[in-house]
Amino acid sequence: MSGPSRGRRRMLAALGAGAAAVWLARPSARGAPHDAYFRGLQAALRQAGIAEPTLVLDRERLRANIRRIAGHLAGKMALRVVVKSLPCPALLAEAAALAGTRRQMLFSLPQLEAMAKGGRDILLGKPLPAAAALAFYRQFSDMDFQPQRQLQWLVDTPERLAQYRELARGQNLHLKLNFEIDVGLHRGGIADADTLRRMLDMVAEEPRLQWSGLMGYDAHVAKIPDLPGLRDKALRHARTSYAAFAALARAHPAGRIAEPCFNAAGSPTYRLYPGDGPENEVAVGSAMVKPSDFDLPLLDELLPACFIATPVLKALPRFELPYGVEWLGGLAGGWNANARRGYFIYGGNWQADPVSPPGLESSGLYGHSSNQQLLVGSGLQALAVDDTVFFRPRQSEAVLQQFGDIAVYEGGRIVDRWPVLPATG
Repeated sequence: MSGPSRGRRRMLAALGAGAAAVWLARPSARGAPHDAYFRGLQAALRQAGIAEPTLVLDRERLRANIRRIAGHLAGKMALRVVVKSLPCPALLAEAAALAGTRRQMLFSLPQLEAMAKGGRDILLGKPLPAAAALAFYRQFSDMDFQPQRQLQWLVDTPERLAQYRELARGQNLHLKLNFEIDVGLHRGGIADADTLRRMLDMVAEEPRLQWSGLMGYDAHVAKIPDLPGLRDKALRHARTSYAAFAALARAHPAGRIAEPCFNAAGSPTYRLYPGDGPENEVAVGSAMVKPSDFDLPLLDELLPACFIATPVLKALPRFELPYGVEWLGGLAGGWNANARRGYFIYGGNWQADPVSPPGLESSGLYGHSSNQQLLVGSGLQALAVDDTVFFRPRQSEAVLQQFGDIAVYEGGRIVDRWPVLPATG
């Protein structure tokens, strides 16, 4: 046999071996029907006659999470419940009762108008325009809530402080002002000692204003890349910065108050504060229901407590793409066993990911839809029309408000429907 013939045969053999290796490396079928937990959820929804996209809250898991969070704090730090993360009055009441707190953190004028009642202690979690504060005072009427004692407005710059000062003077109001400080997140706030002194001077010169404390948010500590030592360094910087700002404030005449509110941390980082610094409270909300963005080592003891449930509208025998490119759907199913079946669900395109039955995913070939989203799977899920697909939200804020009343699951049944607060920015 000539040299070229042997070369061609070797090349063909190599190509054949390569093609076989690629084919053998194709994704294998995965998936399974609902496990016992999600079968129970599905049965409860059917018994309750719920057949549309619904946010389901597992009350038993919620309570267990809140008790664990309170146990982690062990009385060393106060707990402030974050309203935007749990935007439902009944859910907030449950959290407050179990955690033994009346402190809330709010982030919008509508939230403030809804929650400024009774004995709550409210801290704004972001600086609102002075015009929004004026709108609040113009409509506020609850005699059981005293804003001059129970409400802390957040200010971040001398300019915004001047606006609140003019509001106080013009409306003859007494305002409590908490100062936002930058402890490394670099999302605004007071970044240097001179600015803090200047703002404290402004408060000291105006009898209608009272400094009430500091708020330093440290979300970056949990979000930056986990390179060796980088997160620990960011935490040390955050706490050192906070301590320096707190010491400066307490030494100023405007800062000599009995019980300043030194708010720090959030759901991803609250466990990093043992109560040995000036920080005396943490703000927690999302961790109580644990959406998937909070799958962090520090929160391993907490359980997911909220899910989006939606019915299957169409269970197709095979995944197909529209006319003209049907062949591409066949190729996709031939290559990937997990794209052989197609399921159209009621709604979709949420900030959430399918979690049960396992093995479902959105189709990158078909695209997203908020009306009838297509999910593909291997068929091992054994889904039929009117079965339920469960999604796990990536976050709780905003998502919990997209589905109307929350369905409360407890003891194997849907036991209540909890209205949510209006969606806001």
